[in-house]
Amino acid sequence: MKSTRLAGCGTALVTPFAQGGAVDERALRSIVEWQIAEGVHFLVPCGSTGEAATMTPEEQRRVIEIVVEVTNGRVPVVAGAASNDTQRAIALSKGAQAAGATHLLHTSPMYNKPPQRGIVAHYRAIADAVDLPIVVYNIPGRTGSNVEAKTTLALAATPGIVAVKEASGNLGQITDILRERPNEFSVLSGDDELTLAVMAAGGDGIISVVSNATPRLMSELCECMRKGDLAGARERHFRLLPWMRAAFIESNPLPVKAALAMLRRIENVLRLPLVPMDEKHSAMVRSALANTGVRV
Repeated sequence: MKSTRLAGCGTALVTPFAQGGAVDERALRSIVEWQIAEGVHFLVPCGSTGEAATMTPEEQRRVIEIVVEVTNGRVPVVAGAASNDTQRAIALSKGAQAAGATHLLHTSPMYNKPPQRGIVAHYRAIADAVDLPIVVYNIPGRTGSNVEAKTTLALAATPGIVAVKEASGNLGQITDILRERPNEFSVLSGDDELTLAVMAAGGDGIISVVSNATPRLMSELCECMRKGDLAGARERHFRLLPWMRAAFIESNPLPVKAALAMLRRIENVLRLPLVPMDEKHSAMVRSALANTGVRV
């Protein structure tokens, strides 16, 4: 299994929907091309930002196919294929592989809340079934359980598991992983606001929500950190900070879809039970985007 090491800024892509609710393929193609032109290092379709929880397997595969087609080998495509049913996760993974993804992104099982040994068994079953490198996604706020550092390190020693997206918000846990990880195992922040801190501690980058609307600036922040330009990274961090916070004023992806609609890149359509961002937050989002230099 050949794997490109994941580093830098990967965008957790939104899935644009048309007013009727279908995937807006034209808008998706445009966003992917723009993201690459702006310098993002890899793309992550069909994650939580992409509303994969309300998409059919056929829709997920189609979205991945489009991203792969437009990307045309220029950057890795890390496809979300998560499920709390291990066999369904394997089926989604095989669909993503057939669609041309280069990597898979899998959350730990939500709702079931397996013990740590169950989380390990879940990931290892997927790794045994699919010939694509896997990114572990730890997001306790959505799954209801934490992937502990020792569990992540056990998974890092498993063939085929190549990275973690760490969105626990626990810097102590993240640094424990960084201290003991294998050299080839990537540690990616799952929280935009912690990118600077995680990379300063030796992390490799971010799977970002805010880069949907500000891809160049977030990519530059990561590039500055990789070059050791702390001053440049810090300047970009503080310019992005109001947007990093506004992007989570309501549940993701409500604010980022509102932002992309303000930029006229998508229609502000979500699938129930998600609904458009409350209008009372619009001024905050506009101001935060303007602070980054984006014209809205």
